[in-house]
Amino acid sequence: MRKATKTVARWLGILAGLAGLEHGYFEFIQGNIPAPSLVFPSMGPPCVPERIWNACEPALTVLPNLMAAGILTLLLGLLIILWSVFFIQRKHGGVVLILLSILLLLSGGGIFPPLFGIIGGATGMQINRSLPDKAPSGIQRLAAKLWPWPLAILVAWLLGQFLVGYLFNDFLKSIMGFGLLLILSMLPLSVYTAYASDVIHAVPQAG
Repeated sequence: MRKATKTVARWLGILAGLAGLEHGYFEFIQGNIPAPSLVFPSMGPPCVPERIWNACEPALTVLPNLMAAGILTLLLGLLIILWSVFFIQRKHGGVVLILLSILLLLSGGGIFPPLFGIIGGATGMQINRSLPDKAPSGIQRLAAKLWPWPLAILVAWLLGQFLVGYLFNDFLKSIMGFGLLLILSMLPLSVYTAYASDVIHAVPQAG
């Protein structure tokens, strides 16, 4: 089993599930009203998307009203967390996480969070695959030394930005370009450094 790869898949699923719980809560408390559009801010009034760093958590839903969207999104968020923690390493664990994440996207779990679940599921599909039976390359050795810092930075940023945004909304809003760049770089780097770490640790068994 690829232990580092399992860790990445698990955490990406957990992040998607936590975001689903957040979106679902804000949708549920708005009550039995129709969504204003296919894509909408999951945080209702008095939240103003142009004034807050997270743009009031945009989401989309194919369900008839926000209460139904909120309930289903809450359930899916919880299920994704439980699946990621306990079952991601199973034979079809990654596929199930991908399917749950697609449902999360369609129910109201946000635009970007389900993508974390989908990438986590794709990563989870590699957990039980055999590793190359050859010496790791120089790049892989270097990447393995970085593990698990890209994942730690990614998790810390995604979770910590809520506190920073609450205390310093204007500051965080002003650096969201940097935040997006950080996410887009740490996400693939987390996956690759985990793979490289698994390759390095498999060398004794391989040879």
